[in-house]
Amino acid sequence: MKINKGISNCLFISVIGMFSTMTFSQQLDPVLQELISKGLNKSQTVNINSIEAEQAKLDQRLAKSVFIPKVTLNGSYTRLNDDITFDQDTQNLLVATQKLLIKEGAGLPFNAPFPDGIPLQDTPNLQDKNILKTSVDVDWVLFSGLEASNAIKASKHKESSLNYLGMAEKDKLALKIIETYDKLALVYASEKVLNTSEKYLDEQEHFVQKAIENGLATPIGRKKIELAQQQLAGKQLEFQHNKILLIEVLNQLTGESRDNLRILRPQLESFTLNSTSNTEKRNEVKALEEAEKATLYKSKMEKSHFIPKVALKGHYEFIEDYLSLLDPKWYVGVGIQWNVFNGNQSHLKAKKSKLEGEIYRERIEEAVEMIDLSIVKAEQTYQSTLQNSTIVEKEIELAKDTYEMVNKQYKNDLASINDVLDALNDLEKANFKLKESLFDQRRAVTELLHAKGTLKY
Repeated sequence: MKINKGISNCLFISVIGMFSTMTFSQQLDPVLQELISKGLNKSQTVNINSIEAEQAKLDQRLAKSVFIPKVTLNGSYTRLNDDITFDQDTQNLLVATQKLLIKEGAGLPFNAPFPDGIPLQDTPNLQDKNILKTSVDVDWVLFSGLEASNAIKASKHKESSLNYLGMAEKDKLALKIIETYDKLALVYASEKVLNTSEKYLDEQEHFVQKAIENGLATPIGRKKIELAQQQLAGKQLEFQHNKILLIEVLNQLTGESRDNLRILRPQLESFTLNSTSNTEKRNEVKALEEAEKATLYKSKMEKSHFIPKVALKGHYEFIEDYLSLLDPKWYVGVGIQWNVFNGNQSHLKAKKSKLEGEIYRERIEEAVEMIDLSIVKAEQTYQSTLQNSTIVEKEIELAKDTYEMVNKQYKNDLASINDVLDALNDLEKANFKLKESLFDQRRAVTELLHAKGTLKY
């Protein structure tokens, strides 16, 4: 894992209107980019959204499969209680007709007796009682009344909507990782301030001890130093707690091991911002627009339920021996199905889908208004952070000069130990305020880019 280079206490303030030569992603720490990449791969929310988009893609394939012929193999065995035969009168008629045909073939007169010794065929059964059938059926939808076509289009827009939602979730996750990473950097910045304060207090403790030995100070001064050291120890403990918590958050967000996260030393560096960057449509808005289109085609699909549907039907019997006298061996046909009235269900479903589309339209308008407001707010915040950074730099300069002056006065017995500690405390606060100002500036830049839809990582 790479460790960022240290930064100096001086902060480069970028002025609004200055053109940035680097994109936002290029300004990101490579370690932070790697953490973002791992976080996007780990996120359950992002993965679930991707799976749902894949489901929408399968819905398209299901809709298209309506036009693929369906082939079904059938097999059955049936035993009736008895053979199905003609009634007795019909059997007698068939036998008499058979005799007439035989006499006619032999050249005998119509009224001549039937010759002896000539066999007659038995009347076949209409259906034998043992029935074994194996067959194949083919069903092929030739025209679905536009239902399938509209279903395909609705699924495509649903897939696009889910993809844009996934991008929006990635943006939110990236923002959270960047913020947590910057908070960790701010915690390490506080450690540097605390270490500096500890060094100054050790120096003061040594000086006070010498002064007491020479009768130039009282033990009370030493107790005040000890109190300040205890207060500093409390801040150091708070630093440890904050560091552990932020490492746990980064571990949860990215899946990076705690050992690797502990060796990180992130630094707060200023982000330059191109104020002329264009505003792009946010992924959230794109997702809502695609969802609106999906409901539009869903409504059309419901309306097309009344359009006649055309299908081809084919059937073929593999075994002829068990067919009845009336069963065909094969047949092919084309049919039309026309749903004239289905209890008003299709009309109501279409109306419901249309109302759902109107809801999405309202959400789109609401989202656009909120985004416009967030852009204005982020721009104002960014300008405020620039001004605040300039003020904090002046505070640091003044606090440093004040501390050096008061410290010299104390060593010359012209100021009290309280004055020195107060000046040291002011310097400590000013140094940390600079880091906080830089943290706020980075937050403002990321929020502004996110609001404009141009956050790249």
